Amino acid sequence: MRAAVLGRPIAHSLSPLLHRAAYAALGLTDWTYDALDIGAEDLPVLLAGLGPEWRGFSVTMPCKQAAVDAADEVDQLPRLLHAANTLVRTPAGWRAENTDVTGVGLALRLAGVDAVEHAAVLGAGGTAAAAAVALASLGARQVDVVVREPARAGDLLRVLGTLGVSADVQRLDRTGTLTAPVVVSTVPVSGQPAVADLAWWRGQTVLDVLYAGWPTPLAQRVEQAGGTVISGLEVLFWQATAQVELMTGCPAPIEAMRAALDA
Repeated sequence: MRAAVLGRPIAHSLSPLLHRAAYAALGLTDWTYDALDIGAEDLPVLLAGLGPEWRGFSVTMPCKQAAVDAADEVDQLPRLLHAANTLVRTPAGWRAENTDVTGVGLALRLAGVDAVEHAAVLGAGGTAAAAAVALASLGARQVDVVVREPARAGDLLRVLGTLGVSADVQRLDRTGTLTAPVVVSTVPVSGQPAVADLAWWRGQTVLDVLYAGWPTPLAQRVEQAGGTVISGLEVLFWQATAQVELMTGCPAPIEAMRAALDA
């Protein structure tokens, strides 16, 4: 059986490490997991040409929306978000799933964020929409959406509106201090200097979904200000455990996967 992570660029991904550790712990000696460098436009062609040995894919940028469009079945969450980070083989074809919501939610909860009324999301892509759902599940009724270009926040605002969550759109270059006590940043590496320069404060909890090049400039600035930082490794870990269960049908071996990540 075969599985892989899809995206571009993909060389930095730690998904192979986690999934291979899971297969080894589960005794799935006939399972392999690879990293395939493909763009969104390549995804439909790839899926159409695969044999039955392919059981699932982890999907990262820029392929998350394309995964929804190319799937034969779309689960409720990716339908809402119009973004999928998981494709699973079924008798009917490929089913789109989204485990990013689980990853963000568990990362926040395990860091002590059991409930939140006011939060902020930096960025407006598919991961930002997943973060919005996770924040709403923790009770958020107000989410500040901080973006470079407000016109690009349409999908995220649609998701928040569907969830009954109030949204306040703010331009990143006009935002000095984020008043929300809980913040999720989905900003890529290129945008780190701008978000790091915001006025962070003691007591704030910030989840930075990046994990390569840790600590990021944002993480360093928040820690200097006395805030709490959650690494994107936690999101990666928990969304991967859910993916393992979806693809293999077996309970994820949490301890083995955590040991591989720690190492």
